[in-house]
Amino acid sequence: MLTVVITAVIVIVLAILLYTGRGRARGSGGQGLKRRFGPEYARTVADHDGDTRAAEQELGARVKEHGSLTEQPLSPAARERYVTRWAAVQEQFVASPQQAVTEADALLARLARDRGFPDGERFEEQIAALSVHHAHYVQGYRSMHAAARGQSGTEEMREAMVEARSLFEALVTEQPADPPRPSAPDGQGHAPWPLTRRNAKGSST
Repeated sequence: MLTVVITAVIVIVLAILLYTGRGRARGSGGQGLKRRFGPEYARTVADHDGDTRAAEQELGARVKEHGSLTEQPLSPAARERYVTRWAAVQEQFVASPQQAVTEADALLARLARDRGFPDGERFEEQIAALSVHHAHYVQGYRSMHAAARGQSGTEEMREAMVEARSLFEALVTEQPADPPRPSAPDGQGHAPWPLTRRNAKGSST
């Protein structure tokens, strides 16, 4: 009889430990996803109407599918071409905002592809892969992609390009960019674009 009681106690203790361990594992995974995805975590939870479990399942699937992706380096010549073209698009924004945003969107898609991410023709797949490696900067790209295909106002398009620039910088310089900062036009419709050809040359090795 004593043996049966002891066995039952052991089984109960093991069950409690197993349940606690699983709970900790789930909590640890959630915290890990929050740290990894930052604002993208909150956006995904909102997309799932506050369902944290569903959001974490989606983000976990992204990590599983794209976490092993290795970003490909750019040659100095390719980096220079991208920076030169981005600068030209920025200048074009004053005269033709919609065309500039459309070209910037296509340029960023090609840059991501050349760095080893899925092709821009599959935007949702590309943005999912980018979010795994550059989670803090993908919302700007998402906004610019929407502006390139919608009827946004000039100020909305300008803000979208300013936000998307952070992802462009992170990809073209092959290092993390500073978080996007709010900025104001100079009174003539210009946005302050800090990445110049000189900056890019100085950052390449």
